[in-house]
Amino acid sequence: MGSGKKKTGYIVLLAAAALAVILGSRYERAWRMQQEIAGKVVRFHVIANSDSARDQKLKLMVRDAIGEELSAAMAGAETKEECEEIIASHLAKIEETAETVLRREGCEDEVQAFLDDVNFPVKSYGCVTFPAGRYEALEVVIGEGEGHNWWCVMYPNLCFSGSVYEVEDDKAGEALREVLTEEEYREVISSGDYEVRFRYLSFLNEWME
Repeated sequence: MGSGKKKTGYIVLLAAAALAVILGSRYERAWRMQQEIAGKVVRFHVIANSDSARDQKLKLMVRDAIGEELSAAMAGAETKEECEEIIASHLAKIEETAETVLRREGCEDEVQAFLDDVNFPVKSYGCVTFPAGRYEALEVVIGEGEGHNWWCVMYPNLCFSGSVYEVEDDKAGEALREVLTEEEYREVISSGDYEVRFRYLSFLNEWME
């Protein structure tokens, strides 16, 4: 009986070790995939002063004004580097544009705009779902920046096609195909009712449930 228990214990330990190796390998692959995707996109992030109805409304007004300011310039960005250059050259104008909107509405909050690496949770935009991680983003912070945020993808351009902030799924797919590998593309595009969020993290989620 003691020998049988000992043998069972060894089997459990071996199974746990094997599982740890599998999970570690898949986690590393998932992390590497997120890094590769993040290296090819630039996101746009507007953070409200607070979650009050007024501040949330002002956030969207600021978003719209910045969209009008950048849409023409961004239309000519053919590479991530060109997108970064356009953003960097417009930062002062972005702050000025946003604060003009706020002052017109009787709000004295200041606005900070900068290009930086930002931590994002898992986020969906239409048919597109990006894994959690750090991404380069145009960060626009209104006042204390303690309210809910709005975001989209600035490069490739999922922000300023057609109606300013509504991009059709097929157009989003076409834009992403131009910059992502086929494997990366499959990680962020959903199909019908099946959403490919992040296969490897989905595997981990099954073990956590």
